[in-house]
Amino acid sequence: MEIVINRNLIFAENRYLETDRLKLRPITLNDANAMYEYGSDEETVTYVFPIHQSIKDTKESIASYFMSAPLGKYGIELKETGKLIGAIDLRVVEQHNIAEIGYSLNKAFWGQGFVAEAASELLRLGFNELQLMRIFAIHDIDNPQSGRVMEKIGMKIEGNIPNARMCKGKIVTDIMRGITLEEWQQLHN
Repeated sequence: MEIVINRNLIFAENRYLETDRLKLRPITLNDANAMYEYGSDEETVTYVFPIHQSIKDTKESIASYFMSAPLGKYGIELKETGKLIGAIDLRVVEQHNIAEIGYSLNKAFWGQGFVAEAASELLRLGFNELQLMRIFAIHDIDNPQSGRVMEKIGMKIEGNIPNARMCKGKIVTDIMRGITLEEWQQLHN
């Protein structure tokens, strides 16, 4: 008999997560200024989403993406200061028992391991609580820093997808990385 997992309930019960340095929590309109700080920076959003031209763009993004369907989507907040420095999400593909992880981080906080720390917590949630069999992420071949984050959390290159998509008028080659439940368990036993 197949056990049915109510992943929405699990996400609802885990809307607030903590790591050593971070709080992962829902994003609200109160976060608009902090998100605009990095959402309006071209270098920060080059590989992620269209640049925010105004605080109104940021509020619309928060309302339409983070608040309209908030489960699995988290703000990355520094415990020390309470500042929102980025966002991370785990998008479950229910019929395949897998999920994709995605993230963005204010460039003022790059290189300090914050995304790897947040992503590791989402891998734990994904494998231990949601009982997923694989979690993957995709990055633009021209963004090896994002690939390095994926590598740090145990993801291996699964494929190179030439002409995968158009992003901001540019043809993008994507690198797909992933980690299976078994690989994750080996790293954490």
